[in-house]
Amino acid sequence: MGRGKIEIKKIENSTNRQVTYSKRRSGIMKKANELTVLCDADVSLLMFSSTERLSQFCSESTNQKKIFNRYQQMTGINLWSAQYEKMQNTFNHLSQINRNLRREIKQRMGEELDGLGSNELRGLEQNLEAALKLVRGWKYHVIGTQTETYKKKVKNSAETNKNLLRDLVDIEMKNEHHVYGYVVDDPNSYEGGLALANGESSMYEFRVQPSQPNLHGMNYGLHELRLA
Repeated sequence: MGRGKIEIKKIENSTNRQVTYSKRRSGIMKKANELTVLCDADVSLLMFSSTERLSQFCSESTNQKKIFNRYQQMTGINLWSAQYEKMQNTFNHLSQINRNLRREIKQRMGEELDGLGSNELRGLEQNLEAALKLVRGWKYHVIGTQTETYKKKVKNSAETNKNLLRDLVDIEMKNEHHVYGYVVDDPNSYEGGLALANGESSMYEFRVQPSQPNLHGMNYGLHELRLA
């Protein structure tokens, strides 16, 4: 029993439609290749699915561009005229924008002012004032930011210097020398006379820092170190 005739119409189910497209696409590609080999024909095939997926085939003896050029020569149809016209219009539009911008830049520099009316000159003046205001505001912002940065650097430097001085003082305090010596009391005083009569003397501790002058080098006598 042969297969029933399939009605040619759009397959509504999207899954079935994609499966059918995939199978028949493979069949068409196979037939195009067979036609190229068996008949020595130049075959070009382009297909787009409903999901915008491109499938293409071209004989090995040629390429798509050559096929299109031969088509234009034989039919007299220019495939690129519409695209070229669109590109030309876009180019002209961009060129006009470029000319307008160049003229505006020159006018802001005080050039090509001939032909401008009072309203146009007033508008140009307002634009320049607005631009100057923006530039001046940004300048003050940059200066303020730099000033704050310098203040922080100065503060950090002062704090670092303070810490270094504190460390230096601590080091000097640790390096202090303790000197002990006997001091003879004043024999003219009551306490001094009593101490001498009993053969006593007093011992006191002196702290001499390295930065202080040498007491022995200054010829201080014992009488100069007596306590009142």
